Amino acid sequence: MFDKCINAPNESVAINVSEARDADLHASNLTNWQQEYDQTSRGRFYGSIVELPFEGLQVFREHTNQALQQKCVVWPNSVWLGIPLADQAEGRINGLAVQPNTIMCRPGDCHFELTTPQDYNLYGLVVDHQALMKVAAIHGVKLNWQELTEHGRLGVPDKTLGEVRFLLARLLSNQNAGAAVRLQHDIVMMALLEVLKVETPQPVKTQSYVHRKSVVDCARHFLDHHLDTPVTVTQLCEIANVSRRTLQYSFESILGMSPIQYLRISRLNGVRRELINADHTQSVSDIAVRWGFWHLSQFAKDYRQLFDERPSDTLEWRG
Repeated sequence: MFDKCINAPNESVAINVSEARDADLHASNLTNWQQEYDQTSRGRFYGSIVELPFEGLQVFREHTNQALQQKCVVWPNSVWLGIPLADQAEGRINGLAVQPNTIMCRPGDCHFELTTPQDYNLYGLVVDHQALMKVAAIHGVKLNWQELTEHGRLGVPDKTLGEVRFLLARLLSNQNAGAAVRLQHDIVMMALLEVLKVETPQPVKTQSYVHRKSVVDCARHFLDHHLDTPVTVTQLCEIANVSRRTLQYSFESILGMSPIQYLRISRLNGVRRELINADHTQSVSDIAVRWGFWHLSQFAKDYRQLFDERPSDTLEWRG
């Protein structure tokens, strides 16, 4: 459950800044979220979060330098808005493209997935459902809760998005340090209402997306439960009951990578998590084999290409 921060009305709220050199450790730095990040592009990871925690309201800016597959759950009885900074490369929410004039929206306690490119920057707003509806009623704004949380993407006019981005940039900068909590809180809530007054839902328009998503979900479910077992494309086609071409297209459309790439990257990230949390009785080879890497020299090469460090370096770094 969300741990509420209690602030006196006239006190200022402190900006929290966290940095991480590992994707999954970075994911754990966002307060009261449940997340797991897999790094998918090659190179050393760096991520930062600048966060303002209010009572029943969370405002943050997240930066990640590597491409990621993110599994996310926001705290219960809330709604999250994800607003990419201007001129960002295209990301995806649950396999759906996020355009420059599109923001993301998901309810709390509901699993969703993000695919983000390299050098990605995102503003995040999470607000308590009851608090949002109360403020909306005070200001005479009618919100369709089902519409907000059903589709995952909302279209917002460029002018409104530009104004909200400008506001959030100032709020999360030192220029705003010392401002009263009540004032900061009210400014954010009014900005939220401005966005939600003009949003238009962007539902999935084709059955082909639904089919591709179900193919990927079926294959991933099998892969996630057979991480230490050699799996072939033919086997995945049989599991999902599709042709090789359909399987390939579905993965590339939803996740931006082939099924074989997904399997290799998810296993390498799994090894990394274990190495970071390993005790001194565990070896690199023991952990690698548990994740289905039988050719250890090739594993070491692939690991170093993805994370720009040797598996032994990760183990020593943690130790």
